[in-house]
Amino acid sequence: MNETDKNAHADDADGSSLAALKEELQDAGDTARRDFILLGAKQRAPSLASALYIVATPIGNLKDMTVRALETLAGCDIIACEDTRVSRKLLTHYGIHTRLITYHEHNADKQRPYLLNALEEGKAVALISDAGTPLLSDPGYKLVADMLDAGHNVVPIPGASAMLSALVASGLPTDQIHFAGFLPQKAGARSRKLADLKNIPGTLVFYESPRRLGAVLPVMAEHLGAGRQVVIARELTKKFEEFHRGTLGELAEHYATADAPRGEAVVLLGPAEEEAPDDGDIDAMIIKGLSEGHHIKALSGEIAQKVGAKKNDIYKRAQSLKDAMADKDKA
Repeated sequence: MNETDKNAHADDADGSSLAALKEELQDAGDTARRDFILLGAKQRAPSLASALYIVATPIGNLKDMTVRALETLAGCDIIACEDTRVSRKLLTHYGIHTRLITYHEHNADKQRPYLLNALEEGKAVALISDAGTPLLSDPGYKLVADMLDAGHNVVPIPGASAMLSALVASGLPTDQIHFAGFLPQKAGARSRKLADLKNIPGTLVFYESPRRLGAVLPVMAEHLGAGRQVVIARELTKKFEEFHRGTLGELAEHYATADAPRGEAVVLLGPAEEEAPDDGDIDAMIIKGLSEGHHIKALSGEIAQKVGAKKNDIYKRAQSLKDAMADKDKA
């Protein structure tokens, strides 16, 4: 081998070493970015498959962050959030240095193509809100729909939720609920929305600003009934967590004069009480059933169960109506 060849191979060796060193430093940097701190100890986040991760974050108490959520936020390539200033406090607390970008109702149309492209490139993207579980009263569902349409995976990372935290401690029925989010700010639209919700069975759940409680609760009482049970939860998971319980009329009166409390509120309304049918309604049900050819004994049992009356009382009433109908036919 001549001298020129030796020098050429030496240059190649130096170049390879530099490239390897750069790659090693890059890997070290990537690894450092995937670290997070848990209970004072540095942890390593696992590598993530390309997907959109919907990550729940604490609604007040930072200890409500799950380990899986920390691994996801530390291990992904991009975190889309409502407000970088709010989310940065959470990430700093846990030593996470993942890149943040904003995603909210005012820039969602602009940011969705960018995030879609990130997944096309094989990156992992996390979506978080300022607090709690994303997609509840925010534009995240449009991003999820677009990701699914494009064939990408969407992975839920469950955790804190103001709605669920308030619901399970409210003492109201949980077997059937309807989440109504924020009511419209304009009075007319708000009244129409409440009128639509009046006959929905189960517990109704709203998000509301404490500043508007004095104006909103009387309208709720007007449309949904002043005697309806209500629970107002605020400062959930924080030091001054509070549950205020009563009827809509009572709490409407209270918040009409009380100073607006701090923090967002969750307003939960118990199911509307079904009005007991009067004698006229019961007679109408009996006459309809007899006219359709139902046997009086079976009909009496069905109606008694429906209205919460004694079967024997309904049977006697049905027999009297049946006799009256027969006498009318003879006449």
